[in-house]
Amino acid sequence: MRGTRRTRLCLAGVMAASTLLATPSARAAERTDGHLTDLVNPFIGSQNEGNTFPGAAVPFGMVQLSPDTGHNTGYDYTQHRIRGFSLVHLSGVGCRIGGDLPVLPTTGEVTQTDYARYAAGFSHENEEASPGYYRVGLNSGIGAELTATARTGVQRYTFPATDRANVLLNAAQALHKPVSSTVEVLDDHTVRTTVTGHGFCRDTGPYTVHTITRFNRPFTAYGTWTGRDVTPGARTGSGGAYVRFDTTRDRTVEATTALSYVDARGAALNLQAEGGRSFEAVRDRAREEWERRLARVRVQGGDPVRRRAFYSSLYRSFLAPNTGSDADGRYTGWDRRIHRARGFTYYQNWSLWDTYRTQAQLLALLAPREARDMARSVVRVDEDGGWLPKWGYGPVETNVMSGDPVTPFLTTAYQMGLLKGFEERAYRALRKNADGVPPAGYPGIGREANGEYLAHGFAPYIWNRPLAKMGDSDYHHGASVTLEYALADAMLAQMARGLGHPEDAARYAARAQNYRNVFDPSTGFFRPRDGSGAFTGSPDPARSPGFHEGTAWQYQWLVPQDLPGMIGLIGGKRAADARLDAFFAYDRLLADPAGTAREVWVHGDAYDYYNADKYNPMNEPDLIAPYTYLATGRPWKTTDVVHAALTLFTDGPTGMTGNDDLGTMSAWHVLASIGLFPIQPGYDTWGLSTPVFDRVDLTLDRRFWPGGRLTVTAPGTTATDRYVQAVRTDGRPHARTYLTTGALRRLRSVDFTVGPRPSEWGTSPEAAPPVLK
Repeated sequence: MRGTRRTRLCLAGVMAASTLLATPSARAAERTDGHLTDLVNPFIGSQNEGNTFPGAAVPFGMVQLSPDTGHNTGYDYTQHRIRGFSLVHLSGVGCRIGGDLPVLPTTGEVTQTDYARYAAGFSHENEEASPGYYRVGLNSGIGAELTATARTGVQRYTFPATDRANVLLNAAQALHKPVSSTVEVLDDHTVRTTVTGHGFCRDTGPYTVHTITRFNRPFTAYGTWTGRDVTPGARTGSGGAYVRFDTTRDRTVEATTALSYVDARGAALNLQAEGGRSFEAVRDRAREEWERRLARVRVQGGDPVRRRAFYSSLYRSFLAPNTGSDADGRYTGWDRRIHRARGFTYYQNWSLWDTYRTQAQLLALLAPREARDMARSVVRVDEDGGWLPKWGYGPVETNVMSGDPVTPFLTTAYQMGLLKGFEERAYRALRKNADGVPPAGYPGIGREANGEYLAHGFAPYIWNRPLAKMGDSDYHHGASVTLEYALADAMLAQMARGLGHPEDAARYAARAQNYRNVFDPSTGFFRPRDGSGAFTGSPDPARSPGFHEGTAWQYQWLVPQDLPGMIGLIGGKRAADARLDAFFAYDRLLADPAGTAREVWVHGDAYDYYNADKYNPMNEPDLIAPYTYLATGRPWKTTDVVHAALTLFTDGPTGMTGNDDLGTMSAWHVLASIGLFPIQPGYDTWGLSTPVFDRVDLTLDRRFWPGGRLTVTAPGTTATDRYVQAVRTDGRPHARTYLTTGALRRLRSVDFTVGPRPSEWGTSPEAAPPVLK
């Protein structure tokens, strides 16, 4: 996510992608036997700080069993030593978290307790991954295979013939910062651990995970360690445990590890509910789950690289949020008490600043049952702990990122029909969040600058203001925070109006215009204001402070609720169009789309978001920027920019544009490729641009989407024939550049006619996306 720091993709890394098509993982993806899982390469994003993981998981699983090589978020394709296979990873986060209970098979005597010292070498030539499965041959001669259920990780190790085959379970080391750990050898098949840690982008926490590991055969010896001291035969310790097997005849050892964020009983119940099956059975079931999930989207057309990149992004879009409740429905709430989810699955891990823009909408479309439970879970965070989350890991608020991302996340759920039965409960929580700040004793900051925002219409930029609570501070990003608050207010106004709260709706709609209060007419850009109300910082929009992970150039388009108003501030459509052209380097883009994306848009060092006047396709503030052309009457330019940005997604380890942030960038890739994109995040407006496939068939859940399917076609779409000539919905001409969720519910088909040159389609004022009032 973020914490979410993201990287910029270096040109050398992009060039290296072409050499990686010969890796074992890519070769496996080349096979076509009718399985969509064969098109997924989990190694995409594992290089150049994409921070993805290649290990085994099922959709939205609590467990993500994956190798850790020494990178701060787990796995790095350029590293060649595995420290262990650990249970918890988050796809594409920007700060260290998880990595709990790294397990590694070894042979010989156990003398080292630091996993950086006993790490095993490996080669990518002896490594492969596919959805729900990972395999590697270690240089020690041991083969390791991983698979998973929702709450368990299953391992199979194939040892050389030896009477000293070990499995090391390290409770004291992880990607996060361990606070305490215990390990217990319960019997000759079972090891139990408890790990308490903290961390992420700052020292938030602590939180505790409980595990129980059951082996499929008795071990012949065991021991534990505390610090550097290894004690053979000891049953308890605070560092870790080893168990030993005789593999002179039977060389294979299997183990199932169950995880719980509640207690040891929860881990045991999860093991009882999901364990007890062979490795093959679990692997086959995981593959079937992924196949069913991916089959909800079937594409025709596009070259093999494009299809592999697309399905790999679709796969990553379903990795998070993650199951948080145990098999019996119990979960640990943000009040650190145990609660029970009745009639739904409780989810956790909320990268909301990122996911509210893309992934929330994609899951509402393709996984509405789970998305409904996710929305219920966010509301339960408020009901259990006292406030809505900002960036939550497990049962902990990290306060990472800024603004008010939870509001458009939940209003998206409302607009997509996912809150039925608890709309008012969600609205009460949103209203409390929008009109106040959490109490001093609560760990979350909510809308931290809300006092000043409500009083003066803007969040002040006070860079040296001490942190009131651990995490990011809204005061450190006053200009972008004002834009984010105003966007949230606009979306909440629509929800209030829909629920019959007209006075609230009018109040929030008025606040949605607060974006105007940080517009500086002297520069023609948004600019931070200090506590006295004076504009402050550099007048250069590429260097102005007060914008979180971006510049005034990049944030100028983050007014989806009122693009005509924003366009008016900068001089009208002609001026806005010229500024957009400069922002996207449009003239150069027409001549060299891929080169412009790699050499002009993407540049600089890792995690460098600042001092730029160009589009950053790798970072969230710019995700809807290409669709601004729909409001200036130049819809063909949206297609030009989107298709250029899509060239950054390839099918090798460097094929991610920055951190994935729990599926955010992957969801952008999927939606932009289909040609339907949520241009007003938090509302029900889907912008149209030319799909990159000839045909896309979506299978939809009839409980939420009565039609049950939607087909999007663009016959003959290519890099040159990419301009919309006409759009038809269920056979009828459609002149507007957007569709609403309500329209999508009724439709069975959206058909694009494309050609080699721009047309008049979508250029009239009436075709532009609506203003939210």
